[in-house]
Amino acid sequence: MDFRDRHIVVSGGAGALGSAVVEALAAAGAICHVPCLHEAEKQSCRLQESKNVRLAVAGNLADEAVVARFYQGIAPLWASIHIAGGFAMAPMRDTTAALLRQQLDMNFVSCALCCRAAVNAMAGAGGRIVNVSARAGLEWRSGAGMVAYTASKAAVAALTAALAEEVAKDGILVNAVAPSIMDTAANRQAMPKADYALWPKVEEVAATIMFLVSPENRVTRGAIVSVYGKS
Repeated sequence: MDFRDRHIVVSGGAGALGSAVVEALAAAGAICHVPCLHEAEKQSCRLQESKNVRLAVAGNLADEAVVARFYQGIAPLWASIHIAGGFAMAPMRDTTAALLRQQLDMNFVSCALCCRAAVNAMAGAGGRIVNVSARAGLEWRSGAGMVAYTASKAAVAALTAALAEEVAKDGILVNAVAPSIMDTAANRQAMPKADYALWPKVEEVAATIMFLVSPENRVTRGAIVSVYGKS
């Protein structure tokens, strides 16, 4: 897929999945804009030397002023991919209001604000948006023991479907992917006895995202694509 000279925002681009997405896009010629929470995250990004990757310390993406400032001046914006988020394992009895708000801010509010900024930046030109939900966000019963996370990712899925319908007439195709547990170093450390062969690889999930934001995708919108691997 040819992304030459197409400007694409990738929130969470310094993480495991985000780095795989940015690496693939940059190799295809895209100019990737990656907002980092702080300087340490920027310095730890393995793609900081790539000429097609533009890292910037932006701050908290649940802050609308931060998001508006980051997107300002990125033109023409072709696509926006929203991977930034966080996970919390906690049963409902231990889920405080602070934890609930944290999960909503990290996973839903940041995604919604980036969607709004992207839609405004794409006005009149069309484009592509891809959000990241989760298996638990679609299969709610599987979210037992992580209710706040599940609810925040379910909200991302609902946002995606509603927004896709809202902006289709503007030539903006909005979709999402919903991964199961991905094969990352952090997940292997957390679950050392799991069968890693069953988990989707970040490169495989990145390939799905690549198609959804590509010019070759001309008709797919409102989809929440399950990327579960063999699990």
